Amino acid sequence: MTAVQPVHATAVAQWGPGIGWRAILISGPSGAGKSDLALRLIGRGWRLVADDYVHVFASGEALYTTAPDTIRGRMEARGVGVICACLRGVVRLVLAVDLTESTPERLPDPETRRLAGRSVPLLRLAGFEASAVEKVASAIAPL
Repeated sequence: MTAVQPVHATAVAQWGPGIGWRAILISGPSGAGKSDLALRLIGRGWRLVADDYVHVFASGEALYTTAPDTIRGRMEARGVGVICACLRGVVRLVLAVDLTESTPERLPDPETRRLAGRSVPLLRLAGFEASAVEKVASAIAPL
């Protein structure tokens, strides 16, 4: 296991039959919609891993994510305050999502993000776009 890398991001996880829990890491500038996208995913049955700061570490060839103890089970909902959320512990990280204010490319070339010495696929999205939830879900769907 590598050292834990703290990342300014939000992580949520989805259960996949026969696959288990898989997490995505949502990053972007303040106000880009990280927690908003996470709340919409949670509304579709996903679980919070961590909000605002996420611990990422490598074990073997895989990346994993978990919440710092100080914020475990809580997330900030802009305009509401800090709320409690269903929680997952340590989850394998399978996708990084970078929220952008500019319009993402229609057919982007594949990208990766390097975390804790490993690479994970990277998807760039407009966080407040209505279709962002479906885009994230399809990006991690098994083929």
